[in-house]
Amino acid sequence: MTYQETLDFLFSQLPMYQRVGKAAYKANLDNTLALDNYFGQPHKAYKTIHVAGTNGKGSVSNCLAAVLQSAGYKVGLYTSPHLTDFRERIRVNGEMIPEDEVVSFVAQHSGIIEKVQPSFFEMTVAMAFDYFKRQDIDVALVEVGLGGRLDSTNIITPELSVITNIGLDHTALLGDTKPLIAAEKAGVIKKNVPVVIGETDPEVQQVFQQKAAAEGVPVVFADQQFNILLATMSIDNKQVFQVYKGDVKQWPDLQVGLLGMYQRKNILTVLTACELLNKGNFSISDEAIRQGLAEVQKLTGFGGRWQEIGHNPRIVCDTGHNKDGVQEVVAQIANTPHEKLHMVWGMVSDKDVDAVLNLLPRQAHYYFARASVARSCDENRLKEIAGKYNLVGEAFPDVKKAMAEAKKNAGPNDLIFIGGSTFVVADAL
Repeated sequence: MTYQETLDFLFSQLPMYQRVGKAAYKANLDNTLALDNYFGQPHKAYKTIHVAGTNGKGSVSNCLAAVLQSAGYKVGLYTSPHLTDFRERIRVNGEMIPEDEVVSFVAQHSGIIEKVQPSFFEMTVAMAFDYFKRQDIDVALVEVGLGGRLDSTNIITPELSVITNIGLDHTALLGDTKPLIAAEKAGVIKKNVPVVIGETDPEVQQVFQQKAAAEGVPVVFADQQFNILLATMSIDNKQVFQVYKGDVKQWPDLQVGLLGMYQRKNILTVLTACELLNKGNFSISDEAIRQGLAEVQKLTGFGGRWQEIGHNPRIVCDTGHNKDGVQEVVAQIANTPHEKLHMVWGMVSDKDVDAVLNLLPRQAHYYFARASVARSCDENRLKEIAGKYNLVGEAFPDVKKAMAEAKKNAGPNDLIFIGGSTFVVADAL
């Protein structure tokens, strides 16, 4: 099989949550454990760090990977979903898994694939863990796909567990309240493994504390360790944070190569994680932290988070797609200078479309678009629902056409924002 034929097989033969939704979700780890035993439990050959949460887990995973690379470690990075290339999910020191590795993996192990019939995600976790072992990495950053307790990645016993925050997302699978969702994500907390929680939330704080106490491990809340009192921009378009621990400025002029005001929350989580890793089996210098955070995009290839893809007019895309993520994006738009605002917007149909649309700015022209996945919300239906919230615009059958129209209508000082779904951003890129 060619690389493209292999991808076609993976996408069509194995149910994929990103494309088909709930039908691809497995409420147990049976397939994952069967694959793990077949490959000889490869994840035990290297250290791991587990990152869960509703929003920010991609940013935190990539930042920690960049910091550890800067500290001299050979780092595996497993994240999902991908934006433009399947291989983005599996990286070693920022380099994507080669095409021939993907092809040979599927070809050599077709027997077990046929026997187990794993989901797309179960298959890619096995591929990542096996590839990392064969690459002889030191440590892998492993991002949870969905939830935590029953996620395919949850067979690892990491050096550190990280839970960024809790919001209402994937409620059909994880529960329709924050405490229920927190209980699922708390499933990554394990005996003898310290835990970092990114944000203190009175609604769910006790869920994490009780689970950590049951496992006999310390839990640290990042926003109680550090705070950022001032953020500015550097001349080379990086955020510059003044990070305090209590009244002491611990990280003056900390440069971060990711835009988006919401990154300040993620950076507190990363810094707290680094402190705990340094107390364990890692040696991470201040210089490595500074270098990793400043050069995160270059070191890991991370994209799609308040990513500027055009100028005059400024064109920005962001993958924020649930209520909490979209609130952060809307706040960022309000803080971005522009004359007129053009919103290229699409969503998947199993999100709370009404709740999200109700958050969006009224003073904008909308280009409602359908992304190129089966779960994508019909563009005319999206436009119809948006009308209830006084959001005015036209409907387009794909993102490319919507973008072209927005560019045609925008003046040089306008802002074009592209988002609502990871798949809209993927189509745009």
